[in-house]
Amino acid sequence: MAQSLTDFLQASRLTVVDVNKDAGRIRVRDAADMCTDLTCQGTLVVTDEEQKTDLGLLNPGDIIKVEAQDGRAQKIVVLRRAWDEIASQET
Repeated sequence: MAQSLTDFLQASRLTVVDVNKDAGRIRVRDAADMCTDLTCQGTLVVTDEEQKTDLGLLNPGDIIKVEAQDGRAQKIVVLRRAWDEIASQET
């Protein structure tokens, strides 16, 4: 059975590729290196520091989880910042 978009987004860790704050869109890459554009106007963005409806809190390279309902992003949770990803050593 095929996964719905909502199920896919809720189960996936995604990497932010591009943020277009003015258009209210982000481009994300999944584990299979497939890119998807998401419309996120009015979506709550949650980081360690703050939470608000501002895509400016996202940066390319951030690892995120998108919580969706009815095929629409409701909340974006930043799991790991791009600079943390770059600074970590692979073992």
